[in-house]
Amino acid sequence: MSHPYSRLPRDGIAFWQPAVGARNPLEIKNLWQAKWKWSQDDRAMTAGSCFAQHIGNALRKHNLFWLDAEPAPKGLSETVARQYGYGVFSFRTGNIYTAALLRQWIEWALNANAQSDECWLAGDRAFDPFRPAIEPNGFANLEEMRAARDVTLAAIRTAIETATIFVFTLGLTEAWVNRKTGVVYPMCPGTLAGTFEDDRHLFRNYRYASIHEDMSAVISATQRVNPNLRFLLTVSPVPLTATASGYHVLVATTYSKSVLRAVAGDLCSDFDCVDYFPSYEIITAPVFRGVFYQPNAREVSTKGVEFVMSHLFGHETPEAAPARKKAQPPASPLVQSDQIDDVQCEEALLDAFGSQ
Repeated sequence: MSHPYSRLPRDGIAFWQPAVGARNPLEIKNLWQAKWKWSQDDRAMTAGSCFAQHIGNALRKHNLFWLDAEPAPKGLSETVARQYGYGVFSFRTGNIYTAALLRQWIEWALNANAQSDECWLAGDRAFDPFRPAIEPNGFANLEEMRAARDVTLAAIRTAIETATIFVFTLGLTEAWVNRKTGVVYPMCPGTLAGTFEDDRHLFRNYRYASIHEDMSAVISATQRVNPNLRFLLTVSPVPLTATASGYHVLVATTYSKSVLRAVAGDLCSDFDCVDYFPSYEIITAPVFRGVFYQPNAREVSTKGVEFVMSHLFGHETPEAAPARKKAQPPASPLVQSDQIDDVQCEEALLDAFGSQ
């Protein structure tokens, strides 16, 4: 009897036993069928949750173009530069955990919406509510904070205009917003900076429809500026540090990642310019038995990151080019040296509040 399943290759990817069950987990292959090839001439910009930083680091290590649209001032050591948010993502926004926050940054950068004038004061220092960790000691005043943000918004515009691939890692569904203005924060006010106010700040756990709408808006807005820009979406395999949803943090994590994975999958189906890379599945699938996590069952180990990247670059990277040109296009500097492999993760700082 002939039917669609009988016509599938028996030793292919469609059947669990030959593809997964009968294999050493570390030898599972073809987890990703890429939509398009990654050329040596591609220029990749990166943003998103903390796991996205691993992708940026891997791009540099593989001598692929990683767009650093907002490089550190000359004279700063690599360590200090990263403490101040330079070289972490393609622009100095800090971690962008939600699609709503990404949309907010993109619309500010492309002048679709006026940016917020909100500022958090601590003594005589000013903190940017939308990236409170990038200046550990705050800015001297509101004017300095706004001037620095304008530099970042210009860098985002430059990256959108010159990149060919935008790698974005979806991290969370949970966020805090301003009840009156509607602006989205990367962290709950009062945690890293600012003061929490019940009548001013509202918890929001974004649902599928709004996340899909925000990401679709980002794709459409950036493609109007750069029709050649493609998106490579991933979902962070890092569980939530803490949840304000009222559910157990394990249950809240499952909800968050499931929704984000569904959105990413549908965007990949909806847009020819969007692809999805399964870093989430590679780390979290039961067949891997959690071996890629650190003992805290949250942070991904170095070996886990390397395993993810072996799938990414094993399928997408062109043949090695040892004689890679060192010349850099003016708007797309190539970082040749290995950078520190640790990641900046503001959300992980919430762990401190659970131990008090």
